[in-house]
Amino acid sequence: MPLLRTHTHQPPRWLPNGHYQSIFPALFRKIKPPYQRERLTTLDDDFLDIDWSFAPATSADVASKPPLVILSHGLEGSSTRQYITGMVRLLNHHGYDCLAWNYRSCSGEINRQLRFYHSGETSDLDFLVKYAIAKGYTEISLMGFSLGGNVTLKYAGERGKTLPKQIHKVVVFSVPMDLLGCSRNIEKSENKVYLWRFLQTLKPKIEAKATQYPDRFDVSQWEKVKTFWDFDHIYTGPLHGFAGADDYYQRCSSKYFVDGIAVPTLIVNAENDPLVPYQSLPIKTVSDMPNVWLELTAQGGHCGFRPRRFDQKGAYWSEVRALDFLQKP
Repeated sequence: MPLLRTHTHQPPRWLPNGHYQSIFPALFRKIKPPYQRERLTTLDDDFLDIDWSFAPATSADVASKPPLVILSHGLEGSSTRQYITGMVRLLNHHGYDCLAWNYRSCSGEINRQLRFYHSGETSDLDFLVKYAIAKGYTEISLMGFSLGGNVTLKYAGERGKTLPKQIHKVVVFSVPMDLLGCSRNIEKSENKVYLWRFLQTLKPKIEAKATQYPDRFDVSQWEKVKTFWDFDHIYTGPLHGFAGADDYYQRCSSKYFVDGIAVPTLIVNAENDPLVPYQSLPIKTVSDMPNVWLELTAQGGHCGFRPRRFDQKGAYWSEVRALDFLQKP
């Protein structure tokens, strides 16, 4: 489908640029869904903490499963991030069950195995899809934000027509589809605060892994980490079987997998996203695909999309847009 530049999202005037539009929701929006946590043991004897939030049951629906949405968060996020919890609240209200999962090391407890997570790791998402199917869900949609959007698109693309038939749609927001381009973009002076914040949360995990696996982790190498590229070249790449950062980015960027997607998919990015340059998106590839839509909003920031006016009580523009896409036949 042709690229769509939409102006249906209008931010408040007091959030004048992509930085404000990204930071304000992250700091000040507080939503707590009625999560029910479940810990799953993975096939490699690690664990995943997943949070369920169920649609209100009606007497007519007791015997059947409602549609399910599996939500994947961003880098160093969790199921408690506002872009997840706001989406869960709206989806529950409209009859969707939600499974918001936490990547390995992201639920508040370091995971057991040597590896944790990265932008192209899709086996855990596949594990959850199969788990949901085994629980009886027959209509499943996948939703991802930022890093989780890249994971979701890569998963759908690499499986193509072999994707489980229960998966009906995919929706992603603020996706770094070109990992190298986004890694270099965050090194810009105006983005250093984001880089510093992410590295500050990653460092304790490296220290914890060095305690767990002293023969495999050299925590002294942290002194060389000044950028994401450094972190991925020293830690992410070698830890997960890549030759280094460039090999990792080449093999995991969803822009190289999107042409394999076989289900209706909506990709939404803001042109003023400070972390994901919209020029890095595979616009030509997507424009030639009949079942993938790429929408660019002029405003919205990174996983922001706070509306100037609320169409539904408390719902952000991104949440209403996702619901509309999911409900469309």
